[in-house]
Amino acid sequence: MAIERTASGSFAVSLGPMPPYHGDNPLLGRMSIDKTFEGDLVGTSRGEMLSARTPTAGSAGYVAIEEVTGSLEGRAGSFVLQHSSTMDRGVPAQSITVVPDSGTGELVGIAGRMTIEIKDRQHYYRFDYRLDR
Repeated sequence: MAIERTASGSFAVSLGPMPPYHGDNPLLGRMSIDKTFEGDLVGTSRGEMLSARTPTAGSAGYVAIEEVTGSLEGRAGSFVLQHSSTMDRGVPAQSITVVPDSGTGELVGIAGRMTIEIKDRQHYYRFDYRLDR
């Protein structure tokens, strides 16, 4: 039986520049990601992001993988999120999905999608997920 839920809260994020894999193209970037989640999801994540900026203001894209470890509405474990998102002249398109079969502990069988919203420089998440029991 699957439990379908929505979790929400806020998170703090720290991005650290990393050397690029190839060349010195100023449009391409590589960053470490460290997050601390609060709300229905309490925990931390670590990951890596590759990004591309364009000369057009508000247009960019990124891909990332991050492992989230903590407690989701009281269930302890971890799972991996895969990001593939763009900004088209300021209009965001997000795809943040749980990697299939990445759940551990009490989060084994987790599946879902996350969205991120930034208001007044604060990051908020909404996580629609299901957990197979």
